[in-house]
Amino acid sequence: MAFYRRDLEALEAGSRLRSLTGRRGVDFSSNDYIGLATAPRMVAAVRRALGDVPIGAAGSRLLRGETEAQARFEAEAARFFGAEAGLGFGGGYVANFAVLTTLPQRGDLLLMDALSHASTHEGARAGRAEVARFRHGDVDHARDVIAAWRAQGGRGAVWIAVESLYSMDGDRAPLDDLMVLADEHGFLMVDEAHATGVFGPQGRGLAHHLEGRHNVVTLHTLGKALGGSGALICGARVLVNFLVNRCRPFIFATAPSPLMAVAGLESLAILRDEPWRQASLAGHVAAFGAEMARRLPQVPVSGSQIVPLIVGPDAGAMALASAVQARGFDVRGIRPPTVPEGTARLRVSLTLNATRGDVIRLAETLEELWPDT
Repeated sequence: MAFYRRDLEALEAGSRLRSLTGRRGVDFSSNDYIGLATAPRMVAAVRRALGDVPIGAAGSRLLRGETEAQARFEAEAARFFGAEAGLGFGGGYVANFAVLTTLPQRGDLLLMDALSHASTHEGARAGRAEVARFRHGDVDHARDVIAAWRAQGGRGAVWIAVESLYSMDGDRAPLDDLMVLADEHGFLMVDEAHATGVFGPQGRGLAHHLEGRHNVVTLHTLGKALGGSGALICGARVLVNFLVNRCRPFIFATAPSPLMAVAGLESLAILRDEPWRQASLAGHVAAFGAEMARRLPQVPVSGSQIVPLIVGPDAGAMALASAVQARGFDVRGIRPPTVPEGTARLRVSLTLNATRGDVIRLAETLEELWPDT
């Protein structure tokens, strides 16, 4: 046990020891952006399904785990997002990993943004394709990396993997420019996890205008703005069929709960019926940005519902997070290796679980507690 103790002690000494902390205070840390996780319509939909829809799938999709609820959700979600087909997974992490270990082939290049999610890094490490990275959001650098790979003999397809809205920085990928590169060289894989339900017409995401192209694959999570659990891969039917036949994380895993398919269907209906949710969240984002610009102009904000407030030192970020939590706001500190060295931060997540007044009071509290520099 000595190795494990030493490792934990080293983490603690460097202010990087993690622990599980329950919910307390006003929600400024979850990904339940438009408040669907406890929405009455979501609860009622799942309650109505109980007794008719199994709680658990009880097997992989290729055995007895296929259910009418899951098939209905995938078909409806594909129509909603504008893709030929969709395929459900137990969560966004495994969906990202599954795609990147299955679709890019030996001889291809997987080119990922430097700030891509950990699941992308793990999928790259375990996959068949060669792997390269480009500077965050830098399309010119991505083009240079591809050119260098081609010059060295690379002849396969290039899979460009990005997040449409980055989970720790709250900024957007230059999707249209990256699409030009993908049309020249291969495919574009867009993780819409933090954009689904928040951006685009009826919450269809930032890549909604690209959905339906043969060389675009998107990931939509159900466990963030859609208020449930699980994930959906959307793309060309031939790619989805390939995943069904070749994707080990799909073939050998128990299917997601059919109740989450019911919740997913209801969440799509809510996105159509209740546009006020997107509008109200946009109001929160605008209000917080205006308050921060007035109170802490030296601290830049992202302009999205994910607002990273960079502190720098690990210990300083965690101390500030604790002080803000003590005032009744559930804001969490984020440290390396989740974010780059020297950029420990508070990750403020704006959701409809907070009122507009809560948003303004948080900005007031940050102004009072922000460390002197």
